[in-house]
Amino acid sequence: MKSRYLTILLAVAGTVIASGCGSTGGAASKDLRVDYAYYSPLSLVVRDQHLLENRGYHVTWVLSAGSNKANEGLRSKALDVGSTAGSAALVARANGAPIKAIDLYAGGEWTALLVAKNSPINSVADLKGKKVAVTKGTDPYFFLLQSLSTAGLSPSDIEIVNLQHADGKTALERGDVDAWSGLDPFIAQTIQQSGSRFIYRNPSFNTYGFLNAREDFIANNPEAVQAVVDSYEEARKWAKTHPDALAALLASQANIALSVAQEELTRTLVDIDPVPGAPQWEVLTRVEPLAVADSDIKSDAAGRSALSTLIEPKYIQQAH
Repeated sequence: MKSRYLTILLAVAGTVIASGCGSTGGAASKDLRVDYAYYSPLSLVVRDQHLLENRGYHVTWVLSAGSNKANEGLRSKALDVGSTAGSAALVARANGAPIKAIDLYAGGEWTALLVAKNSPINSVADLKGKKVAVTKGTDPYFFLLQSLSTAGLSPSDIEIVNLQHADGKTALERGDVDAWSGLDPFIAQTIQQSGSRFIYRNPSFNTYGFLNAREDFIANNPEAVQAVVDSYEEARKWAKTHPDALAALLASQANIALSVAQEELTRTLVDIDPVPGAPQWEVLTRVEPLAVADSDIKSDAAGRSALSTLIEPKYIQQAH
């Protein structure tokens, strides 16, 4: 009888110990939900080379078709880490999404205004009264707002057609819209394959690529956050020394021609200072009042609060 009771007690003790190890007070989770995107070449390297898995993590990879989709994933907790343009991260945080920028995955120029090959439109001013395709909530959208302001125009002066990036390219090529505020690799694709052309470019209007994590994930899994940032920096080092292989990987993953991938990589630059700071704050300070005026951000106070709290640089500062 004593033996039977001892067996029961040991079983109960084992159950308590096991449940304790799996509780929130135990070790942080080794499961990660991370996005990859064709506008973020480094994410493709991290995924393809299993850099997070090699650090002991089980990763669920989710394709983001645009910053808006990455933000949806972060907001719904379908993602722990997601890649967006800086403008999209700012707007998301200003509107209550508890995210922080932990790294920069790219800089350069990946958005611009384009028209079809034979279009009579040649300037931003010519867009007045015209249909312009763009994905709201993404860098091309905030590029469009900044571009309109250079010609004294506002969003109400044009007809905005809200389409995901790839669909915007298709709409331009079919003649369903007059212009498109686009994103690479689709820009390079339509230029090379359909003869579409730029009408306005301004690299300073691009708001960098922000790698964002949810605040609760950062608080509960600091080692995982560091592992993500370290993996991205490992990918950056590889990308800088293997440009041809990076282009080939992008072409394969995005199912685009190698020449299209190569053109994208002449504009989307991975060899940048990855620590978010003053340059990003400067461009986002310019975007913030435009987003408020367009009602993308509910108030100037919310926008300024987001500006002051968005960046969390410590993980990239200690990356190795």
